[in-house]
Amino acid sequence: MVEGPKFAGIIGDDNNEHNYYDFTSGFYHKIGEGSNMSIDSVGSMQTSNAGGSVSMSVDNSSVGSNDSHTHILGHPGLRPMKMDNNSVGYSVRPGRVSHALSDDALAQALMDTRFPTEGLQNYDEWTIDLRKLNMGTAFAQGAFGKLYKGTYNGEDVAIKILERPENNAERAQLMEQQFQQEVMMLATLKHPNIVRFIGACRKPMVWCIVTEYAKGGSVRQFLMRRHNRSVPLKLAVKQALDVARGMAYVHGLGFIHRDLKSDNLLISSDKSIKIADFGVARIEVQTEGMTPETGTYRWMAPEMIQHRPYTQKVDVYSFGIVLWELITGMLPFQNMTAVQAAFAVVNKGVRPIIPNDCLPALSEIMTRCWDANPEVRPPFTEVVRMLENAEMEIMTTVRKARFRCCMTQPMTAD
Repeated sequence: MVEGPKFAGIIGDDNNEHNYYDFTSGFYHKIGEGSNMSIDSVGSMQTSNAGGSVSMSVDNSSVGSNDSHTHILGHPGLRPMKMDNNSVGYSVRPGRVSHALSDDALAQALMDTRFPTEGLQNYDEWTIDLRKLNMGTAFAQGAFGKLYKGTYNGEDVAIKILERPENNAERAQLMEQQFQQEVMMLATLKHPNIVRFIGACRKPMVWCIVTEYAKGGSVRQFLMRRHNRSVPLKLAVKQALDVARGMAYVHGLGFIHRDLKSDNLLISSDKSIKIADFGVARIEVQTEGMTPETGTYRWMAPEMIQHRPYTQKVDVYSFGIVLWELITGMLPFQNMTAVQAAFAVVNKGVRPIIPNDCLPALSEIMTRCWDANPEVRPPFTEVVRMLENAEMEIMTTVRKARFRCCMTQPMTAD
């Protein structure tokens, strides 16, 4: 991911907040929302339609730049396409792009057989065979690339294509490093609650990453569709457990996600949660040289906002915010801008308000996870145990309630 401007830590009053931090517009926006990228009033971007989603981050209020479009992205084929409701989502012709993409420069650059497919450094076995890839229409677009739905070997997939900058060697090198890192992470992580990596490839002008396609969209989209209504407690805890188990696995391998949030949690066809977007993840030992702006402020740990040294516990903090989202159905700090939220978290110790009727066990998990002191935050292995106990308590309570209900039914004569 491309590094954004520095955040001063102490932002100052709201009227001057943009003097301290130049809010950037992230990487992608939904096709059909206009040709200019934008951030809504709560700083989040939608990245899919028709209930679909992708495994890559598309909402990062700390990175990217709207004025950094390069040569290919100026091509008319990369502007939002007006599609009728009956349009076909993707082509079924092997190794081809759909008719709707005939003028799409990025798609054509990937599928053009005149240019060789370059191998992946140290991961050649993951190089996709473009003859088996069917490119569908794009549904999200950003400053550096586009997101498409398609098929690979007959399976629905999400296709992320990034443009290699032509006239900026430093940015090209950074994006190359990010691409290699993302491939390495995805190829290494194999877990039921981690989005499945299918493959990747390079072409002279583009990079491509292919992952499974999540038909259920993201958790944030799921919550938005519920219009801030809380998720049934049993489902909320089940989803939280999926995330905690996946993150325990990630941390067990020594990785940090660094951008854990509801936008990066995808709902698969079997309703399980898949953790996605490892484009900003790092190996733990590399903390000294990490880009501090990575992540999204509403979910970001205070030490990360302040550019202080950090560990895997930044993910635990973010999980506490996600758990609150699942329990309340609401967006964190929804009455603040993302920058105002960062200021409140760092300088005023503000956290989301836990509902009075929240199960005490869940309240304890949230409170410990988002503690200002990283040492107080539990490791994910402990979070899993705590959630399993909460789940058992919920199930026991439900069974008791059903038993009481049965006991109060009027008895009938024989």
